[in-house]
Amino acid sequence: MSATVKIGPVTLDAPLVTAPMAGFTDRIFRRLAREAGAALTYTEMISAQGLIYQSKATWALLDLKDEPGPVAVQLFGREPEILARATKMAVAAGAALVDLNMGCPTPKIVKNGEGAALMRDLPLAADIVAAMVEAAGPVPVTVKMRKGWDEDSVNVVEVARAVVEAGAKAVAVHGRTRSQFYSGRADWDCIRRVKEAVPVPVIGNGDVRTPADALAMLEQTGCDAVMVGRAAVGNPWLLSAIRAALEGKELPPPPDLAERMAMAIRHLNMMVEAKGEKTAVKEMRKVLACYIKGLPGAARLRQHLFTLDTAGEVIGALEAYTRDYYQKKVRAPHAH
Repeated sequence: MSATVKIGPVTLDAPLVTAPMAGFTDRIFRRLAREAGAALTYTEMISAQGLIYQSKATWALLDLKDEPGPVAVQLFGREPEILARATKMAVAAGAALVDLNMGCPTPKIVKNGEGAALMRDLPLAADIVAAMVEAAGPVPVTVKMRKGWDEDSVNVVEVARAVVEAGAKAVAVHGRTRSQFYSGRADWDCIRRVKEAVPVPVIGNGDVRTPADALAMLEQTGCDAVMVGRAAVGNPWLLSAIRAALEGKELPPPPDLAERMAMAIRHLNMMVEAKGEKTAVKEMRKVLACYIKGLPGAARLRQHLFTLDTAGEVIGALEAYTRDYYQKKVRAPHAH
């Protein structure tokens, strides 16, 4: 079933991509996701304005140096001229694609008329995409959007048509409205409607948590690729399993505890190397919570990890937990 996907001149070797997620999809996450089978990864969303004002923290998000591609750089903003200038910077940094964020639901983004708020201003959205397309040269511009602002204003088909007309070479659709944030169920039918409405590749997003979900989304919506978000944080094995399913291969066995902990420690060590110990330990807390999710005594272990300040202490705690687990000292919650 696995097929290549062409977005302008960029060819993805499988219909499997990871979502842009603020606070998670840094270069270490992207590297692990690519190793696990993702054909395209995205940066965290990057402020176009922050790039232009030379914000150090914003520029750090655009660090693609020596990164095996393809990587899509996702920008947010609301002024066509600023997004055009930021697009040039993204292309110069090595972006394989430049993506416009029209899906972020967070209040501080939408109150500025950015992210999902752009779905309420189609002429502006189209102007932004046209400006980005002109600035990007041969690099394709894509757009990630939601189903609509709320259930009373579901306009994703209209939005998709407008941005494609303005030059977008692909669209990613998250099947939730802005007012849903990440709750409730994703509506895959709106992805199908977009696929039927536009002549460019459509990437489906929302509630892909298992290989079966990925196959079902492709089947039910006709979309060209699936985008995996939160379910892949602390769980690169999900991407390997989906890739195997797409290629009609046998699914790999789920990782045992030792493998999970070894990957968590590797992730931490890579973060320390990339960002320094203090930042790495702090940023890894929420990621480690995902690696240990569902394990016996996970809540207790998580609370303990959140009190630690050095990489050595974190690794020591994970290794001690692993030892206790195999010596059966970690009590599993009673089976229901």
